[in-house]
Amino acid sequence: MTLPRNAESAPLVRHTLDASLRGMGVTSDVRADIALALGEACANVIQHAAAMEYEVRARMDGLRCVVEVIDGGAGGPMSWDGGQAPAMAEHGRGLQLIRAFTEDVHFAERATSNGAIVHFEKSLAS
Repeated sequence: MTLPRNAESAPLVRHTLDASLRGMGVTSDVRADIALALGEACANVIQHAAAMEYEVRARMDGLRCVVEVIDGGAGGPMSWDGGQAPAMAEHGRGLQLIRAFTEDVHFAERATSNGAIVHFEKSLAS
C-alpha cells in the first residue's frame, strides 16, 4: 500500500491491516502488538522522511505476519543505533517499542534507491 506522508495515513494502514488480521482469526492481543509497531514505524517515516509518499507491505509467512515500512527519502540511511531514549524523553522510543512488541526487527537501506526499510515480524500463535 502506497500512502501519502501525512498524519492521516498511519491510522488508515493500521486499521486496514487490523481488519485483515481479524478476518483471518488473529487474536486481539497479537493484532494490538502489530498495530503498535506499525504505528511507530509509520510515525517515524511521517516525521523524518523527505519523500511525499511511503509504502507499507504486509504478508503472511506461515504463522507469522511480516511487515515492511519503506520510505523513499532522499539522503543517507536512517540512524537506528539501538540506543535507549532517556526515561523522561518525549520522543525516541519508537524503535524500543517495535523491538519489544515484535520479532526479527531489522533496518536496511533500500538497495535501488534512497530511503530505508523497517522490517518486523510477529508470530500469530498466542
